[in-house]
Amino acid sequence: MQKTRTFHRRKILLIFIGCMLALLALVGRLAYLMIARSGYYVELADELHERERSIKATRGRILDRNGTILADNRTVCTVSVIHSQITDAERVVEVLSEELGLSEETVRARVEKNSSMERVKSNVDKEIGDAIRSYGLDGVKVDEDYRRSYPFGSMASKVLGFTGSDNQGIIGLEVQYEDVLSGTPGMILTLTDARGIEIEDEAEMRVEPVAGDDLVISLDYNIQQYVEQAAYRVLEEKQADSVSIIVMDPRNGEILAMTNVPEFDLNDPYTLTELYLELNDGEKAAQEANSADESAVAAVDADPLSDEELQDALNQMWRNGCINDTYEPGSTFKIITAAAGLEEGVVTLNDTFYCPGYKLVDDRRIRCHKTAGHGSETFLEAAQNSCNPVFIEVGLRLGVANYFKYFNQFGLNEKTGIDLPGEAATIMHREENVGQVELATISFGQSFQITPIQLITTASSIINGGTRITPHFGVSVKDEDGTLLEVFQYAEDERILSEETSKTMRYLLEQVVDGGSGKNAYIEGYRIGGKTATSETLPRGQGRYISSFIGFAPADDPQVICLCVINNPQGTYYGGTIAAPVVKDIFENILPYLGIEKAVVSEQ
Repeated sequence: MQKTRTFHRRKILLIFIGCMLALLALVGRLAYLMIARSGYYVELADELHERERSIKATRGRILDRNGTILADNRTVCTVSVIHSQITDAERVVEVLSEELGLSEETVRARVEKNSSMERVKSNVDKEIGDAIRSYGLDGVKVDEDYRRSYPFGSMASKVLGFTGSDNQGIIGLEVQYEDVLSGTPGMILTLTDARGIEIEDEAEMRVEPVAGDDLVISLDYNIQQYVEQAAYRVLEEKQADSVSIIVMDPRNGEILAMTNVPEFDLNDPYTLTELYLELNDGEKAAQEANSADESAVAAVDADPLSDEELQDALNQMWRNGCINDTYEPGSTFKIITAAAGLEEGVVTLNDTFYCPGYKLVDDRRIRCHKTAGHGSETFLEAAQNSCNPVFIEVGLRLGVANYFKYFNQFGLNEKTGIDLPGEAATIMHREENVGQVELATISFGQSFQITPIQLITTASSIINGGTRITPHFGVSVKDEDGTLLEVFQYAEDERILSEETSKTMRYLLEQVVDGGSGKNAYIEGYRIGGKTATSETLPRGQGRYISSFIGFAPADDPQVICLCVINNPQGTYYGGTIAAPVVKDIFENILPYLGIEKAVVSEQ
């Protein structure tokens, strides 16, 4: 009996101890949660009762060198619904479908979706947003936003680029300088009850956005206008596939204008232009675009393009041929051969040559453009005549090793470093694979490819006294009040050529315009230097040519240089005949604008 009572007492004691231990553990756990983890659970509780809405930052503007606004912002609205706060769903569906131009089915699907916040439509005109706000509908939110706006439509479209629905840059300077332009988004924070309904007496908490900074670029609005007008004129006259023109300051690499026509509308970048379709597909097209979600459906002869075909076509339309595409430069590359030959001392301006209309290299007969030949001529005259056999001879005198030495020295095997995305590299033979025939064709600009920006950069460095420059658009960064924040610096001190050779090259190229193949670029009273080119595209024999001319002024003190490349002109295709007059037309407009005066002719 005694043993039984003892057993029960021990059992009760053990149960009591177990309960106490469990209670202590529970108290300890509760203390841990309330003290050590209190911050975590407070944060979770807050999240249940807080609702965030982001506020987009105003994107920085893009200004030309004179302060003209090239890319700006306009106020738009984003219309959203909060399911838990809607008190009259039918009225909301009716108003939003009418004001936003959406079907009732589309709006109803968003209104009935049980989510914390559902976006109905973005990029809504401010006037429409204000009208929706005036209805005072429960559960409908209208937040002001910003959309990129381009005052001049298609001007410099492939340089400036554009932004997407998220206001981030997609191509061109918009994406290159995203960090400068984008700014920092803000936030609106509201408190809700357990049902997700906003508490009326609680004020919104706002974190204001920080606007992006303004980007000042070297492009000149007026010069860009002149250049595009000239490009479109020759595009139409010659029914060419495209025309690319670059205008640059050869002293520092600042790009004053760059165009690749046909351009596209920056305010509607997802619509394939009719001119683009006509020129590139040979057919007229109609296209419908939904700017709200940035999707588009194009039709060619009533046959819709697939999504993949449409995207390929858009990518092609957005492509900047001045930096993204390579081509055989033809005779404009003789500038490089001449500079290397003069610098190395294998030729002088007065050296004499004989051109029978061709030159034999190994077992190949490489002809001159003048099949009857130029006869006896000096090197200066050969440059004026753009004589292939003479430049082949200069290349052979240099030899493969020396030619490649200058190719590298001039920076032709590296990208220029221009501040635009997608720059293509030079396509050149490997030195060990270059024989006499390959060297001969390289010497007059065939059998390899470079970009237009590489050619004009190298030519600038040859005529500016021999200093390699970096082509660029970015000049400086300013805040929204106009305070200067940063001035961009670019390398301009690497010498690639002696000043003496550079001076000789300026004289030689002035003679090409003064009485040689570039005479159609001559402007009375101005000293113009330049070089023409006509090259046949691959595969040969298809009757497709590239006509080009590179010119600069004043020839004795170059302040502006211009390269014009006409792709597949119809009819007459010689660079001296159709490309040189384009540069002349541009110079006649921009030289007085830049304050470059005519040369004073002394009386005899």
